[in-house]
Amino acid sequence: DVQLVESGGDSVQAGGSLKLSCEASGYEFKRCNMAWYREGQDKSRELVSSISVDGTTSLADNVKGRFTVSQDDKKKVLYLQMNELTAADTATYICATNRGCTACTDDGVCHMSRGGFWGQGTQVTVS
Repeated sequence: DVQLVESGGDSVQAGGSLKLSCEASGYEFKRCNMAWYREGQDKSRELVSSISVDGTTSLADNVKGRFTVSQDDKKKVLYLQMNELTAADTATYICATNRGCTACTDDGVCHMSRGGFWGQGTQVTVS
């Protein structure tokens, strides 16, 4: 079973930095676009950043210049480097893939999710 797991969330002071990670143990996502969303207390969900299969990245306007999205060389881990954090960045950060994503192990065991794979989120609190 493919389960994305986020980590790296924490409570920090304004101006601080955090690096979030997202992975599904043993699976690579070479054929998938991946993204970071964040969910506020009002449960509204915002697309923060994305990285496509060819490595093209995009960032929401309100995080440009502060956040960076990246992946490891094997496309097993998705990262979000967050600098100059403000209270407005407080949210649960969730990683996800595109719909129809196929994730595979090194041994060639693959799973496809019509709705995409989603993590449970990691909490970032900035005060």
